[in-house]
Amino acid sequence: MTTSTSSTRNEDLRNAFLFTVDALKRRRADLVSEHMITAYVALYWLEWNGGSLQLTVTGRNMCEQIRAGKADLT
Repeated sequence: MTTSTSSTRNEDLRNAFLFTVDALKRRRADLVSEHMITAYVALYWLEWNGGSLQLTVTGRNMCEQIRAGKADLT
């Protein structure tokens, strides 16, 4: 995978992360692809705990950064 492909992929994951977090809060992990979940776990944004997915500290920080970035755009 090239750097630009990796960069684009990470940007795609970042853009979809708030949707993913919202889906998990609503207990609708079925709305998130297995591929995306695997990627978030690999990035340590999500972790498996007792058979359920939850945010890691890194994931919570990413949510805050993403929300702050969206607030700057408005």
